[in-house]
Amino acid sequence: MTVVERREIALVDLLDRLLAGGVVITGDITLRIADVDLVRIDLNALISSVNENVPSPWGDLP
Repeated sequence: MTVVERREIALVDLLDRLLAGGVVITGDITLRIADVDLVRIDLNALISSVNENVPSPWGDLP
């Protein structure tokens, strides 16, 4: 086993790294009965931290 394989990362450190780089979540859910689509849910989410270097995409809100 190499050093990289034995390395442990705390959940807080992992969350910090993900938010620093940003995370995109995409998914589709379809509820179907007898080949008839009843409900379709599309999920597109971007999770990221916002600071001086990475400004908010909405600008300055009042």
